[in-house]
Amino acid sequence: LRELKPVMSAASLLEIQGGIDKVHVSEALLDYVQRLLNATRDSRHFVFGLSPRAGLALLRAARSWASMAGRDFVEPADIKTVFTAVGGHRLIIAEHSSHSVEQLVAELLESIAIP
Repeated sequence: LRELKPVMSAASLLEIQGGIDKVHVSEALLDYVQRLLNATRDSRHFVFGLSPRAGLALLRAARSWASMAGRDFVEPADIKTVFTAVGGHRLIIAEHSSHSVEQLVAELLESIAIP
């Protein structure tokens, strides 16, 4: 560990993190995220759906993903890409469901229209 060299300074990391909030999310994508959250809450396959805090985490992750792709705006694909990583571990599958979280999330993402 002593021989490892940092790839960036703490100040650079903080600057990058601060820039994430400047990545634009359209009203249509905010509505899309809300529909995704509501779908998890309304699904009979999950004990509990995703909370507003999970929605904020999803937006932050999508903004970060877009930034890493060199964009200053979020696309629907960014949200779909990070959804399982951000929301999957928060979802508890109902006992009667015979599907995995990944299968249920994939079905959910396919069922909600992309703006």
